[in-house]
Amino acid sequence: MAPPVAASLPVAIDIRGWGWRHAGRSTWAIRDLDLTIHPGERVLLLGPSGAGKSTILRALAGVLGGDDDGDSTGEIRVGGVAPNAARGCAGLVLQDPDAGVILARVGDDVAFGCENIGVPRDEIWHRVTSALDAVGLAVPLAAPTSALSGGQKQRLALAGVLAMQPGLLLLDEPTANLDPGGVVEVRDAVSAVLESTGATFIVIEHRVDVWKDLVDRVIVLAPDGGILADGSPEEILVTHAAALSESGVWVPGFAPERHSRTARTDNATLLAAHELAVERVRGTIVQSGISVDVRAGRTLCVTGPNGVGKSTLGLTLAGLIAPAGGRLTATELSRGIDPRPIRWTSRELLTRIGTVFQSPEHQFLAGTVRDELSIGPNALGLSDLERTARVDELLTRLRLDHLAMANPFTLSGGEMRRLSVATALATRPRVLVLDEPTFGQDARTWRELVSLLGELTTDGSAIVAMTHDSDFVATLADSELRLAASSESIGPTVVAR
Repeated sequence: MAPPVAASLPVAIDIRGWGWRHAGRSTWAIRDLDLTIHPGERVLLLGPSGAGKSTILRALAGVLGGDDDGDSTGEIRVGGVAPNAARGCAGLVLQDPDAGVILARVGDDVAFGCENIGVPRDEIWHRVTSALDAVGLAVPLAAPTSALSGGQKQRLALAGVLAMQPGLLLLDEPTANLDPGGVVEVRDAVSAVLESTGATFIVIEHRVDVWKDLVDRVIVLAPDGGILADGSPEEILVTHAAALSESGVWVPGFAPERHSRTARTDNATLLAAHELAVERVRGTIVQSGISVDVRAGRTLCVTGPNGVGKSTLGLTLAGLIAPAGGRLTATELSRGIDPRPIRWTSRELLTRIGTVFQSPEHQFLAGTVRDELSIGPNALGLSDLERTARVDELLTRLRLDHLAMANPFTLSGGEMRRLSVATALATRPRVLVLDEPTFGQDARTWRELVSLLGELTTDGSAIVAMTHDSDFVATLADSELRLAASSESIGPTVVAR
């Protein structure tokens, strides 16, 4: 048997005067960055949404793109060489779970990176099973990756990187779509890998509490470029707490106030599910026995562990997937048409039920942010004046006005999420179905997004949100539908809040 392949040695990072501007953009994503990270340091990278955090990680991993994708200045060195010459020692988990899926089967996908760096075959499969156990992804090696939920895909991507045992571990919002138990499992898995390899570590996370005890350095990017703060977790999170909060960083101890709204007597049932069953793959029912009403002026939050069918239920309630059993009717919304949303045309859905997918980029169609927001109003036949008014209001409210002419696919993850929500709001549907609406948001944009959604319910719209964000549930939910794994004895449970 060939000797085991040792983990890559921890690497140093040296950045001097570096900047990046996406192709077609007039402003720089980040500019004039000077930064040194020593081998084995553990860094938490913070900053407001759109400050350039993800751009830095992509650059360090050597996957940012060439001259056709943008302009760069200055230089970056990873282990003394350019990032594209150091790819074998860097492991990157991207913000978008789907972007990390390569192969059709779970085991093959985790093994892919190991195969590319020459790990012996026998050792590969030991690493694969160990990595899957470490991140808590309890599925067969032959399980299809296409059947995984967004949170499960996030664990899959992390397992693939951990199995490589890289000298530089780069994580971009690795817990954003995970249930609370999964957050702990992932953090502990990363901690174990760092202890055994000593790898240099950089993690981006808006929620500081998750990682603050695992890192020895916190770097905060300023909203307008450069570094706002750099030091130990204790120094940065205590001494600079006020400045961090003002810039949008989630400082420990944040406790949002519950959204207050004028009591409404009109709480008509807009969607009614009775003994509903849903399936992600034909013939494989992931949840059944769901009975719940979606009411005007109310917010229903759907919670539960990764893989229990939250996203599948959302797509079913939105009329995009046919129920696998039971009934789903929308009598109040369907005057003059079939009461079953799955029978509605896209035009009939337009002002009745709006949907925001878990992966924002899956619903983008236009070349600019403004044009993306105009698609729905154009389909409704609104006048130029009314369309412009709606689009301008959403751009301003969701802090996207400076990106109006940018390509949607060049936005940060948090900006993409706000744009995807805005595209649904542009048609002013009576029901809004949102899958993880707050992921990737800094504290400031989170508050603005939650406030805007609260105003919608005040105006009589209904919101259904699939979420792991306990702050969102505490702030907006009128009722909570808790889904359990099929192995548990309890079924779907509705709890009033």
